[in-house]
Amino acid sequence: MIEQDGADARVLLDRASGGDADAWGALLAQHQERLQYMLAFRLDPRLRGRVDPADVIQDAFVAATVRRADFFGQSAQPLFLWLRWIASNALLDVHRHHLGVQMRDAGRELSPRRAAGRARADDTRDAMVAQLSAGATGPATAAGRAEAAARLNEALAAMSQADRDVLALRHFEQLTNTEAAQVLGIEERAAAKRYVRALERLREALADMPGGLTGLRP
Repeated sequence: MIEQDGADARVLLDRASGGDADAWGALLAQHQERLQYMLAFRLDPRLRGRVDPADVIQDAFVAATVRRADFFGQSAQPLFLWLRWIASNALLDVHRHHLGVQMRDAGRELSPRRAAGRARADDTRDAMVAQLSAGATGPATAAGRAEAAARLNEALAAMSQADRDVLALRHFEQLTNTEAAQVLGIEERAAAKRYVRALERLREALADMPGGLTGLRP
């Protein structure tokens, strides 16, 4: 098991591994805000306003608590990435329940790698289009917003899935370069280079979009 940075976190991990429920609860609370970034990004736009990401997190924490022996029995993932995997599966259940989504993984949970951003190629792209088009300051009409979304979709479709994954993880979910490299199964240097390259390609593709895009920075 890769421990979280900081002496306090290591102490909590040691206590939680011994069955201390309060220590486990404190660890979950430490990661709640970061998990909200992932859920806010990956929640289907049709469910915004209907589903509260905080409720999904609570469901994920219940599942994580039931399965915490699995975490302490593994050595591959730090706690945050393991919780992110649990939360991804909780979100998948929400999508199935509300949207009747028929996926190849119906009836079974995502693997940790697919939870890293590869559940389906179109899911990550759709989430990025929704987030980026919401940040386009120019289009004021429905037609303008639709055009902006179409432009974004075209630009993202022209990128490789690996580039979209690293953009999603670093820019939208705010994972560190080390974390993104681990979930994608590549070296840290490669992850950093891929992120900078993907961000620049997206900027170039959307440079002449009216109003530009807000928040598209390294």
